[in-house]
Amino acid sequence: MRLSRFFLPILKETPKEAEIVSHRLMLRAGMIRQQAAGIYSWLPLGKRVLDKVSAIIREEQNRAGALELLMPVIQSADLWRESGRYDDYGKEMLRIQDRHERDLLFGPTNEEMVTEIFRSYVRSYKDLPLNLYHIQWKFRDEVRPRFGVMRSREFLMKDAYSFDLDYESSKTAYDRMFVAYLRTFARLGVHAIPMRADTGPIGGELSHEFIILASTGESAVFCHKDFLELQVPGEDVDFDDAAGLASIVERWTAPYAATEEMHDEAAWEALPDDEKVSARGIEVGHIFHFGTKYSEPMKALVTGPDGKEQPVFMGSYGIGPSRVIAAIIEASHDENGIIWPASVAPFDVGLINMKPGDADCDRICDELYARLGAAGQHVLYDDGDTRAGAKFATMDLIGLPLQVIVGPRGAKSGEVELKWRKTGERETLSLDAALNRIGGA
Repeated sequence: MRLSRFFLPILKETPKEAEIVSHRLMLRAGMIRQQAAGIYSWLPLGKRVLDKVSAIIREEQNRAGALELLMPVIQSADLWRESGRYDDYGKEMLRIQDRHERDLLFGPTNEEMVTEIFRSYVRSYKDLPLNLYHIQWKFRDEVRPRFGVMRSREFLMKDAYSFDLDYESSKTAYDRMFVAYLRTFARLGVHAIPMRADTGPIGGELSHEFIILASTGESAVFCHKDFLELQVPGEDVDFDDAAGLASIVERWTAPYAATEEMHDEAAWEALPDDEKVSARGIEVGHIFHFGTKYSEPMKALVTGPDGKEQPVFMGSYGIGPSRVIAAIIEASHDENGIIWPASVAPFDVGLINMKPGDADCDRICDELYARLGAAGQHVLYDDGDTRAGAKFATMDLIGLPLQVIVGPRGAKSGEVELKWRKTGERETLSLDAALNRIGGA
C-alpha cells in the first residue's frame, strides 16, 4: 500500500481526553476515531490490526475444536427473563423497545442466546461435547467509559460457550479453552498469566482471568516469578487428551497468582521475597465454568446414557480483540510510539523513500515494493514528498516492525538501510542482501 493512497490521519498533538498511553497512541496514529463516549470508529490502520488479532483468535479456537457461528447484537429480553438475569444485570445493559413495544436489549454477552440455540437442536448426549463461538460486537453502558478501547461501551468480543454431559467432561472443556488461551496470547506477542478470578455477573464456581503485566495496568497483581519462564504449549498439543490438558492447566495454576480482588496476603507472605512479582496488570481474557446455571432455568436438557433427561454443564470463554490491542500497546511502546509484535502489525515493512523524484531512489523503492509484495510481505510505502523527520516520526509512531530506508546516497551505490523498530538496530545492506534478510528474495 502506498502511503499517498492510504487513509492515515496522523495527529501531531495528543488529544486532551486521552488519559493512558494506548488511547493517546491509537488516536495519534490514526487507528481510531471517537464518535461518542466509549464508542469508536476503527480507521484503516486500526482495522488491519483488529483483523489480524481476530484471525489468530479464530485459528486457535478452531484448533481447539470450537465451531464458529454468528449471533445477533440485538437480543430478546424474554431470554434474559428465563435465566433470571434481566433484572439483575444492572444499568450496564442497554434496554430498548422496537416499534411493537417488545422488550429488547443490546447484547452485553450471549449465554442466554446460545443456550436457546443449543436447546432448540440438541437432544442427546451423543451430540456432546459441543463448543460454539462467535466474534461479535457487544455493548455495556459503562457509567464512565475511559481509556479509549481499553474500557469502551461498544467493543468486539470473542465469546465461546461449551456444552457437556457432566462435570468431568465440562472441566475438560474448560481446560481445553485454558490451553487455547495460552497459545492465543503467545501468538499475539504477549505473555499472559492466568489468575484465579471472581465469577461476577456471569456466575459459576471456577474462573480465570488472563493478565498481561504492564506498568500502566489497571490494577495490582501478584504472582510467582516462575510464570515468567513457563513454556506455552506448542502446535502439537493434543486437545483430545483430557489428562494432558489437565496437566498443562495444573502446571500453569500451581504457582501463586492473584488479582487484587482475590489476593491472599498470608499465602503471599509465605513466598520468599526473591520469588515474588508484584506489578500492574491488564485483563485480556476471562474464562468461566458455571455448570447448570443457565441450562437448568432455560431447560437445555439432553438424554443421558441412562435414558433420563438432564441439564447440560456449560462454560463461557471471552477475549476482547479490541481491548487486547490496547493492552498490547500498553505493554509494548516507547516515547516515539507503538512497537507492534510482528504477528499483529498492520504492515510487515515500512518502506521510506527519502527523496521521491530521484531516479535511483524511485527505482530501488519500486523494486523493493514489488519483490516484497510478491513474497507475501505487507508493505506500507511512504512515497510522499515530505521532510525526512516527519517520515521517520510517522513510521516510529505506527510501530511497524521493520523500516527500510532508501536515500539518494545509498541508492546510487545500490544500498538500503534496515531499522528494527523494537531494538533500534540499524544495518546497511545491498538491495539483494536486504531482500534476503527480510524474506523478499
